Amino acid sequence: MSAADGAALELVGVSKRFGAAPALRAIDLTFRAGETTALLGASGSGKSTLLRIALGLLTPDAGHVRVGGELLDAHSAPLLRRRMGYVIQDGGLFPHLDARDNVTLMARHLGWDPARVAARLRELAELARFREELLERHPVQLSGGERQRVALMRALALDPEVLLLDEPLGALDPLVRAELQTDLRDAFRRLGKTVLLVTHDLAEAGFFAHRIVLLQEGAVLQQGSIQDLLERPADPYVVRFVRAQRAAFGEAGA
Repeated sequence: MSAADGAALELVGVSKRFGAAPALRAIDLTFRAGETTALLGASGSGKSTLLRIALGLLTPDAGHVRVGGELLDAHSAPLLRRRMGYVIQDGGLFPHLDARDNVTLMARHLGWDPARVAARLRELAELARFREELLERHPVQLSGGERQRVALMRALALDPEVLLLDEPLGALDPLVRAELQTDLRDAFRRLGKTVLLVTHDLAEAGFFAHRIVLLQEGAVLQQGSIQDLLERPADPYVVRFVRAQRAAFGEAGA
């Protein structure tokens, strides 16, 4: 599928090994413009490796990645990364910078006019529901949820086409996590970005995603809606995976 067909990001035949251990096995995935996809699987299934390869932080041993139809390689990666935003679990904020400078770092590095930077910051703060008076605080002075909102603002600062999130809510307490889930989903729908969300949590995947991709040992085991996984499992492992998370759906019994 080409970019003209609506593909914002493509992985074609992507494989990766770390020593003797295969991390990804001939992955073929297309992520359509405006679609939210959840990458789901147990620890070690290849979710984070796939995300890092998509961003150009890791080089595949075989296969290739295209962003908006353009090949991602060592030459193109610096420019193509500006078309992608990245959020990790702890936010990855620079501790010596306050929230304002964390969010605007790349815009200032690229020489944006200060008025444009300020206007973009106001837009992002409104989108992320982040109070203006908190912009002067450093990461250590912010709560976990506030840090993740800053990380989201920073990822969106250059208005990227694709947003990659690696378990962005995994370290938050349940109440903060539920609130941020709602705010993030509203933001995704409002912006219409292509979103790849890594999670261990089936309920969270179903809450956010148009499509779920379940990985096992570096391979795509099943992809589709949450109803597909629940009602039409493609493999006995899918059944076991769903049953292991049944508590997230309020189900009882074995």
